[in-house]
Amino acid sequence: MNKSELVSTIARRTELSEKDVNAVLGEFITVVGEVVAKGTDKLTIPGFISFEQTERKARMGRNPQTGEQIQVPATKAVKISAGSKLKKVAKGEVQP
Repeated sequence: MNKSELVSTIARRTELSEKDVNAVLGEFITVVGEVVAKGTDKLTIPGFISFEQTERKARMGRNPQTGEQIQVPATKAVKISAGSKLKKVAKGEVQP
């Protein structure tokens, strides 16, 4: 399912306009990005999903073409974790 299909499905189920659903989804994405970029907070939707910034330490890597060792610098990344309810849905233990 892509974004436009998601917007259409939510609009149909909630009887909201696709324009309104798209606006809400867009703002949700913006807020998640702001929280992750800030790096001090974690955005959690209990039982469903959480988003947070994480740091990856500098490490030694290997160039796959030459086999030469290279230094991989420290960087920041996003960690996305599924909540317990979402995990149970994925396992087929409960209905969505």
